[in-house]
Amino acid sequence: MSLFEINLFWLEIKASFYGFMYALSFVIWYMILNRRKFLSTIQLDDLMMYIFAWVILWGRLWYVIFYNLDYYLSNLLDIFKVWEWWMSFHGWALWVILGLYIFSKRNNVNFLKLWDEICTIVPIWLLLGRIWNYFNKELLGFSGYNGPLAIEKAWVYYFPSPLVEAFLEWFVLLIILNIVYRHKKFNGQISALFLAGYWIFRLLVEIFFREPDSHLWLFFWFISMWELLSLPMIAAWVLLYYFCNKK
Repeated sequence: MSLFEINLFWLEIKASFYGFMYALSFVIWYMILNRRKFLSTIQLDDLMMYIFAWVILWGRLWYVIFYNLDYYLSNLLDIFKVWEWWMSFHGWALWVILGLYIFSKRNNVNFLKLWDEICTIVPIWLLLGRIWNYFNKELLGFSGYNGPLAIEKAWVYYFPSPLVEAFLEWFVLLIILNIVYRHKKFNGQISALFLAGYWIFRLLVEIFFREPDSHLWLFFWFISMWELLSLPMIAAWVLLYYFCNKK
């Protein structure tokens, strides 16, 4: 879905709704972090560039590798069609964490505290992304639903699972994270809680509200690609909470 299209001679310019959501989330992130004064203005500018670059690069490549590799091997140039913007949460999350670690070392900032600060605002991006999924008729819920906010695609009506995800991953998770943030006992606590909360809420939607990706379906007849890729995230959540709490 595009916000608008401009044709200048042979050049076609498209402003995607998804790209707008990314830009808006980064603006909101910047404003919140700037008000907290956790970093200097120069450090915050550098941090936003770190996150933006790593999100775009690795979120895209992770999706290409794990979700639709056969297609992209046959259509290599489509990998660079960022206006189509299929991305993977696991890809950008993993590499953004690595980017935060590199940034923290170069700027003498506590890595776990920085990670906690970022995790309190990530649900804002999740909200905007899920709204885009809804309008673009993606991540479809079970078919045959004719109730409010149903997603119509190819004359079939689906349950609006992206909106359920938006509510859980944004509203509920954002409240939980920021309540705990005000009473945080150790660095890394918010990061561990985010991994746990996101995994639980997304898993609920995957099991009860969503149909598997049509080109992947289920592995071993019961587990989706997202659930498979989330197994290391569960281990990271447990280890992070255990070792940070011991300190």
